[in-house]
Amino acid sequence: MILGRFVPGDSWLHQLDARAKLVAVMYFIVMVFFANNLLSYLLSFLLVFSLLVLSKIPFLFFIRGLRPIIFLILLTVILQLFFTTEGQVLLQFGPLQITDAGIINAVFIALRFMLIIFMTTLLSLTTSPISLTDGIESLLNPLRKVKFPVHEMALMLSIALRFIPTLMDEAEKIMQAQKSRGVEFNSGSLLARVKAIIPLLIPLFISAFKRAEDLAIAMEARGYHGGEGRTKYRILKWEARDTLMIVLMMVYTLLLFLTRGG
Repeated sequence: MILGRFVPGDSWLHQLDARAKLVAVMYFIVMVFFANNLLSYLLSFLLVFSLLVLSKIPFLFFIRGLRPIIFLILLTVILQLFFTTEGQVLLQFGPLQITDAGIINAVFIALRFMLIIFMTTLLSLTTSPISLTDGIESLLNPLRKVKFPVHEMALMLSIALRFIPTLMDEAEKIMQAQKSRGVEFNSGSLLARVKAIIPLLIPLFISAFKRAEDLAIAMEARGYHGGEGRTKYRILKWEARDTLMIVLMMVYTLLLFLTRGG
């Protein structure tokens, strides 16, 4: 699991302001839903691949991070495939049917999932947790006028994202330990597999609560008391390359709408 991990580097993408990357990623996620043909999806993949090259992150390392979420993508594809009723029926399995529109929707949903996952993963891989927290806090800063706890919310989002790979690693260790004791996770009936997960979940939850308690104690020991009156050692600075990133997204939008079908 690479979502939530940060890979230090000196690439152009690493040097971008966290706010520029957050805005670009959120904007890209919205724009992906406007893609409606293979050409527009090809354009979106071309943009993501170009950013991946600029990040200097190995492509195979990036692809391996998709394995934990392949099941979610396949489940979504199957639901689209069998429960889309529009279009010409190609195959019939009792009440279930596969139509040409269902196949197209399933392919587009899979591509959309992959694009969103690629882009959000690029964000976490090239942005340190501290910068990510500062960027979220800066973007949400106008909500302070309505007494919204901006700093606390940004901190919680950053910590949650940061601990995703940590908990996944912990789950993998517990699973290997259970396998060494004879627990089978991939054999037997569905009910047997669900029961086999219980010895994994209990120690994982205990570990998660223990990490949360340790983190809270460490923050209290360092005098953390929220965002009120808090100063920052690293100040975010918007530079020309950040503006260039936004311009790149505008160009992408223009090309996207030019390649869209009717």
